[in-house]
Amino acid sequence: MLRAWRIVKKKHAAHAFDGEGARLYGSRWSTPGNRVVFVSETLSLAILEVLVHLHMSPALRHYVVFTGDFSEELVQVLDKSRLPKNWRHFPAPPETQALGDDWIESAPSLLLRVPSAIVPGEHNYLINRSHPQFSQVSIAGPKPLDIDGRVFRYK
Repeated sequence: MLRAWRIVKKKHAAHAFDGEGARLYGSRWSTPGNRVVFVSETLSLAILEVLVHLHMSPALRHYVVFTGDFSEELVQVLDKSRLPKNWRHFPAPPETQALGDDWIESAPSLLLRVPSAIVPGEHNYLINRSHPQFSQVSIAGPKPLDIDGRVFRYK
């Protein structure tokens, strides 16, 4: 069994796995209109994925964390040879969004393992919210995001 982590603002905890944010705004791995949920293979990577978008680190106290457990058989691994050379750029190139959109539309698996643009060698997972096997992700949370206050002096 694999475990992944998702961090969201407390006020959005009830909708943490509905894919609405990606549907409205798109992401590195999808264009607007597609429901997909992003989780990280470690809690520390999930924290970094949030921090890269924050303007003020004290905002972390307004976040909660979820875990999602799932079988490895539900995961497809993105072939890194398909990535464009600029895949880590910000904003994300349309080619990476096309890779994710194609995976969402064809639905060959519930989860897609993709490399982290923030930390080379680590990975995130995309969960296809519309996939018929979505119920096979065992979700736990929310729990308070508890990290040492010295990291950003946010406590």
